[in-house]
Amino acid sequence: MAASPSTARAINDRLALEFLQDEGPLTAGQLKTLTGLSRPTVADLVERLQGSGLVTIVGETGGRRRGPNARLYGLVADRAHLAALDVRTQSVTVVVTDLLGATLAEAVLPIGSDTGTEPAVEGAAALLERTAREAGAVRLHSVGIGAPGLIDPVTGELRETSGLPAWHRRLVAALQERLTAKVLVENETNLAAVAEQRVGAARGRGAGTFVLLWLGFGVGAALVLDGKVRRGASGGAGEIGFLPVPGTSGLPSATACDGGFHTLAGSAGICELAERHGLFAEAGPQEPPAAAVVRAALTAGAAGDAFLDALAAPLAVGAAAISAVLDPGTVVLGGEVGQAGGAALASRVETRLAGMSPLRTEVVASSLGGAAVLRGALLTARDAAQNDLFAPAG
Repeated sequence: MAASPSTARAINDRLALEFLQDEGPLTAGQLKTLTGLSRPTVADLVERLQGSGLVTIVGETGGRRRGPNARLYGLVADRAHLAALDVRTQSVTVVVTDLLGATLAEAVLPIGSDTGTEPAVEGAAALLERTAREAGAVRLHSVGIGAPGLIDPVTGELRETSGLPAWHRRLVAALQERLTAKVLVENETNLAAVAEQRVGAARGRGAGTFVLLWLGFGVGAALVLDGKVRRGASGGAGEIGFLPVPGTSGLPSATACDGGFHTLAGSAGICELAERHGLFAEAGPQEPPAAAVVRAALTAGAAGDAFLDALAAPLAVGAAAISAVLDPGTVVLGGEVGQAGGAALASRVETRLAGMSPLRTEVVASSLGGAAVLRGALLTARDAAQNDLFAPAG
């Protein structure tokens, strides 16, 4: 069935807006080439988008050329302001951007383990409001939040989880109450996978199927199958810290991952392994100590090589378990530790994994590291804004 004229216009407008988002300012001629639309159709949609306040003339191209085709059209960046929060156990990081993703303001708030729930919530909410003011954002359109824990697949809300600060869940509810913006919350590892898929190490790989193995203060995994993040029946897909593995003194329980993969691949376990190899390093602010020792190992000669070889063994065990069930084809070593290890650690894990599994699995290092959570939260907020702003009028 052929689309109605209004539907066709809406489809064409959305297509043009997405090209302007992805490619930056374009001439009418370039839009014609990219969209495959006729010159009159492009001229009409450009006029409509200018009238709606979404597109404006940002310059000219072609030197001495003049006329409509020489004008450069771009998205109106301040049509919407977006925010993202990376909520960690003892800190909150906030960034505010325009619709094009340009950072306008950012800030970090450490939150001690002895801070009460309400002071923590009030401090984090005030941080967001203050950062938005500094960015010149009168109103936030969408706010993406990345937090540890399980997201209820039905309600989309952060579930109460033992072992995590109570203020995490309360913060999400408080922002939903205080802001007129659309507030979206997602598991931090899933958001990191979104970022790695779209702008990081997993971009352009295969059919969009890979697993992100998060290595930071703790461990986790995100499953991206056929281009989509899979959360599982209860939102717990990827809780690999609870995976029973050899090399620990016990087994994990329903309430604690001690004895599971977390014991070997979490920051504390990696640091213990480094100490046995005589490696020590001082971590930066808000950085997992394991990231510092892994980075130091790259230039520590024979001792560093021995440590990286030893670290690759338990990481390959976790990757082998994932590969045996999902056959993802690619495993991204994410988080601060995965980025710190780079190709040196990834290649060691891939070699170990090849000896444990008949399934060919490429192992690559994250290109975004710990910043992937915030980047994924921003992409989620931007998608929400675009779905609203790029929708046909009426």
